[in-house]
Amino acid sequence: MDLQALAPAYIRSIDPYVPGKPVAELAREIGLAESDIVKLASNENPLGLPPKARAALESAVAGLVRYPDGNGYDLKAAIAAKFGVGTDSIVLGNGSGDLLALVARAFLAPGDSAVFSEYAFAGYPLAVQMAGARSIEVKARDYGHDLDAMLAAIEPSTRLVFVANPNNPTGTLIKPGELLEFLEAVPPNVLVLLDEAYVEFLPPESKFDSVGQLAAFPNLIVSRTFSKAYGLAGLRVGFGLMHPSVADLVNRVRAPFNVNSLAQAAACAALDDDEFIARTIKLNQEGMKAITDALARLDLPYIRSWANFVTFHVGDAKLLNEHLLENGVIVRPLASYRMPNSLRVSIGLPHENARFIEVLDAALD
Repeated sequence: MDLQALAPAYIRSIDPYVPGKPVAELAREIGLAESDIVKLASNENPLGLPPKARAALESAVAGLVRYPDGNGYDLKAAIAAKFGVGTDSIVLGNGSGDLLALVARAFLAPGDSAVFSEYAFAGYPLAVQMAGARSIEVKARDYGHDLDAMLAAIEPSTRLVFVANPNNPTGTLIKPGELLEFLEAVPPNVLVLLDEAYVEFLPPESKFDSVGQLAAFPNLIVSRTFSKAYGLAGLRVGFGLMHPSVADLVNRVRAPFNVNSLAQAAACAALDDDEFIARTIKLNQEGMKAITDALARLDLPYIRSWANFVTFHVGDAKLLNEHLLENGVIVRPLASYRMPNSLRVSIGLPHENARFIEVLDAALD
């Protein structure tokens, strides 16, 4: 008996998400020490843990014998204070990827559809397919969102639209005025999930006041993460801000204790570490300039990025990626995004960026 046949066809046809190659895996493959490998593939914060979060983790260890707070009271209170929202508008996720899946599970069913852009985060079609719904992918404009086309793609069956700003993996940005016009035009019975995983890297004048628009647009969901600027990728914690009635439904499909005790403690402390975020942004700006200057010098076209990574184009990306791996540098191939001639490199510490540039120079010499 084929036990896989017991699962719905839409589950059997899922192509699982493939994460960036771990350092330990490459170390085993090529025989290098892990300390000699530079990972610039997953857009993590190269500064590591925020000091306040590290201290909070040490204090929280003693309580690991107990289950975590299933309602995340302290973390919700900290988020509410930081963003000026009610705790009933907050949903916690095991990373923001969990939140995307929760929203899809709560609002999508077979026969429904969801809209997202070409070259947008791979988690969107995955979340839609896991719910048995239909994906409507809209052709990108200059590797970013074509909001007019996305608006036109909305059908009577559409329940959800995903918008990433800045976008991953291309780093493109939607201007605040364009986002506001889009929200005004989307039917009120269609949810818009605005994925702001990289919003902390934006200069103030480029930020859309998404939280401030929640009251005007009850169909808006704002997704944030602690995995990028806040440096807590390994703890898996994110959150969504939304109308309380929407949050109520999303919380109904959320697994109990989906955010562990250490993650909650660290996230509370990280929210209060403004100095760490300032250091992160400064390091990212300097590293972005170093890498894009090198790409320009090497005549490698790249997409201007507003995040903590940059995507660049090269004739044979597969061959270049193999060369980088052989020399202990991990970047992100984008063939799975139907960008076979592109690679994405995260911004690292100065010596990590320099190592990437050195190996890239040698490969193209």
